[in-house]
Amino acid sequence: MCTWYLQVTSTKPGVMTETTQLTAAHRELIDQVFDKWSLQVLEALCEKPSRFNELRHAIPTVTQKSLTATLRRLERNGMIERVIISSRPIAVEYRITSLGGTLEDLIDALLHWSTAHMPAVQRARARFDDETPPPHDASS
Repeated sequence: MCTWYLQVTSTKPGVMTETTQLTAAHRELIDQVFDKWSLQVLEALCEKPSRFNELRHAIPTVTQKSLTATLRRLERNGMIERVIISSRPIAVEYRITSLGGTLEDLIDALLHWSTAHMPAVQRARARFDDETPPPHDASS
């Protein structure tokens, strides 16, 4: 069984390194920040602050309900902020926070990794699909 650890190493002489085990809290945060819609919302907001409908147009396959839930989850986790713009009518704009901006290099690294390794993943999927019988349908 694999146990994942985060190794934090200080660049200061004489400072000890710290090892942190991946916990349920880590998994929850990762699930909430790197889910299907969050990555696309974060990508759009890294480009520029946007209103709700601008995000809907930037991510045409997301439903209104899913986008609302994603924005609330990202705001709750401190990745984005909701700013009320005093105009007529009053408008709401979403912006990446400084905390959310720290994800940019990590997301770029994950995208580069997935691009580089996608052919191997596709081969593994095809091999699995070829070797694994379909599940038995209990209703037949």
